[in-house]
This record gives sequence, C-alpha cells and structure tokens, in this order.
Amino acid sequence: MRIPCPYCGERDIHEFAYLGDATVSRPDPARNDAVQAFYEYVYLRDNPAGSFQELWYHAAGCHSWLVVTRDTRTHAIFGARLASREAS
Repeated sequence: MRIPCPYCGERDIHEFAYLGDATVSRPDPARNDAVQAFYEYVYLRDNPAGSFQELWYHAAGCHSWLVVTRDTRTHAIFGARLASREAS
C-alpha cells in the first residue's frame, strides 16, 4: 500500500505507524459513567467492511498525523488529509 502524504507525496506504508479509528473521541473523565465510557472507548470498536477513516503517523517522513480513508476489504486508499486540520 502507498499513502499520499500531503507534505511528502505518495509514500510506502512502511514509513507510517497505524493508530486506529479516526472517528472515535476520547470520553470526558469527569463523566459519571467514566469507567464504562473508557472501557468502551478502549475495547469496544467496530470493524467495518468498506470505507473507513484511520489515523496514521508519518514516522519516517514529516512526522505528521494523517486521517486516511481506506477500503478495509481491498486496501484501496481514497485520500489522506492532515489530522491537525480536523481539530480546528
């Protein structure tokens, strides 16, 4: 697989480190049900077949975090964008 880094261009997957699902949010530790919320956040994840947004870190390149849209059945990559832009 090759990932299109916005800064470095298309690069081999071996330059990147995979983090996981880019659509989940860390729960608020002040919630009344924080223990259950963190359990679900850490251990209960979907494993969809099809288009999925993932976080990847460009460890051997520009050190940017990317949100990569990838088909989990074919490994086809539809695009990548900077994760820092998502937080804004």
